[in-house]
Amino acid sequence: MTAPHALTVRPAGPLGGVVTVDGSKNACLALLAAAAATGRHVKLDNVPASADVQLMLGLLQQCGFRISYPVGERGSLILWPGTPSPAHPELPHAAFIRASYYLVPALLSRYGSAVLPWPGGCLIGERGMGEHFRVYETFGDSVHSDDRHYRVTASGRRLGQVRLDLPFRSRGATIAAVLRAVVADCRLTLGNPNLSPETTTVLAALQEGGWDIHASNEKIALAPPPQSAGHGLSWWVPGDKVEAGTLACALAATGGTGRIEGLHGPDLRLLADLLNQAGIPVTVAPDAVTVHPGSQRGGRPLRAIASLAPDGLDADFEPALMALALSLPGTHLFGDSINPGRHTNLLPQLGRLGARIDALSPTQCRLTGPQRLTGATVEATDIRTGSALLIAALSARGTTTLTGLDQLRRGHADLPGKLRALGADLTELAR
Repeated sequence: MTAPHALTVRPAGPLGGVVTVDGSKNACLALLAAAAATGRHVKLDNVPASADVQLMLGLLQQCGFRISYPVGERGSLILWPGTPSPAHPELPHAAFIRASYYLVPALLSRYGSAVLPWPGGCLIGERGMGEHFRVYETFGDSVHSDDRHYRVTASGRRLGQVRLDLPFRSRGATIAAVLRAVVADCRLTLGNPNLSPETTTVLAALQEGGWDIHASNEKIALAPPPQSAGHGLSWWVPGDKVEAGTLACALAATGGTGRIEGLHGPDLRLLADLLNQAGIPVTVAPDAVTVHPGSQRGGRPLRAIASLAPDGLDADFEPALMALALSLPGTHLFGDSINPGRHTNLLPQLGRLGARIDALSPTQCRLTGPQRLTGATVEATDIRTGSALLIAALSARGTTTLTGLDQLRRGHADLPGKLRALGADLTELAR
């Protein structure tokens, strides 16, 4: 059966109910790369069926890793080291996913070099590899690149300890440094790290495997486990905080009430604070968030500025909050300099629904709500634009047709299904 190519969305009144999020796509991609870097067999539970995760599993198989699926355990798999192929694998499909850069440490361990196409993923502006390359050069590796590929070649030297300070809190570079230290079996002191939930999930998983890890906002200190630590590992993929935030914004945009389960509740604390300030009551439990019906919509305007600071707003929350703000009174401000091309995608698509949004700069905008939106044909040009358009369409007059579902499925196995479970009127259109 072919996957639907479009969705129709009709307003259906306030959403409500209880729904459980899938495992986090972003955390799972990093955990898969970490599992490959350990050289052990690793069982992963709560693995999401999103397209990007499936692509990463295919890349690992091309690198010689084996994957098995325990019978009767939905969402579980075991990654086995397997046997490296005699020749360095060609990985052209790595160009379709940004997180393919996490494979570099495992490839260095297996082949002595990593040759990969420039990473792809969502087209949301220039997100360079400079800090990743600086990480590898600090480990003594050599880096070469051309218009199509980059190559990292391991130095071959035995390293005792590596010290590195990141110029900004890059999640990708932080995880790259940690995994490079894992395959080098050396100590690492990393200053100015990114400690987002995706990073701390990898650190906690490695700690379970015997790595000695101490993490603070100032630095990560990592030391390898004893040589005798070679047993298999069992890791859990945390619930998708971004999917949970999207569903919370959908409930709020329709004036609904509902409980979202299966996540680490504190990961949504900042988003919940923003919604509470906007007059939308949200409570956070250890494993859930609940959106309550608001007695009024007269709270403070939203100010959603994405930041890499330790207490900053995750950039992936900003599009959903922008879609929600279209239904809220006040003048709201948004910014995302982390992904400088995201507004280029998002603002024109919301404009097709009639949204009036003032671009203050390529990365900042403001809007005044509430606004009356009208259904139209829109496109999910990237994952987060697609989810934001679903939120906006739920409160628009008439029918909205959302195309570009391949982008949405890269990050969510079935976000429309979860919205349907909450009462959304969605219909899938076959090709």
